[in-house]
Amino acid sequence: TDFSMEDCIEVILEEHTSRWFSHQQSGRNVTLLIGSAFAGVYGLWSMFCMPGLRVPFLPSTKEQTLNVIKLLEGRKGYLADLGSGDGRLVFAASSMGFRCTGFEINSMLLAYSRSKAWWRGVPHTDIHFVKQDFWKTDLSKYRNVTVFLAPAVMGVLEEKLLKELPEDARVIVCGFPFPHWPTSALLLHFTGI
Repeated sequence: TDFSMEDCIEVILEEHTSRWFSHQQSGRNVTLLIGSAFAGVYGLWSMFCMPGLRVPFLPSTKEQTLNVIKLLEGRKGYLADLGSGDGRLVFAASSMGFRCTGFEINSMLLAYSRSKAWWRGVPHTDIHFVKQDFWKTDLSKYRNVTVFLAPAVMGVLEEKLLKELPEDARVIVCGFPFPHWPTSALLLHFTGI
């Protein structure tokens, strides 16, 4: 077999090119894998550990939800859940006849709550989940408010709610109390020591 110099160069170039493309493809796969892992870790971090002026997402227990429901008995009208998380308090209040707005800044939790409402067939007029800064929202139409936020914001939130809410409003604080707002009812749950 008589190979010319051009044939040898072509064979070498083909081998080199195929190795280069193979290397590029594996590089893309590694990049895709690392990107996916990063997105997954970021998603979990943003859902559970994101710092800021809020507590990380911790779902309300069944008992906590029942305590909120007890404190809402005999009331009606609009309810705002500030930091609605996965929406379980909103769904519970809606089942009692409240027209609820869940305020949530975590996009993943917001999408989950909205899809859960859609899946259950809950009308948009009964439950509405919004990614909206409640600090810039007029809350005066709400006679009922549930709050589960970080202690650092409770003083400022107390001032905002006292200015905006109607006289007969009921604010249910889950977790951290307001610094000056008098408590009218207290439901505590202690686990074993």
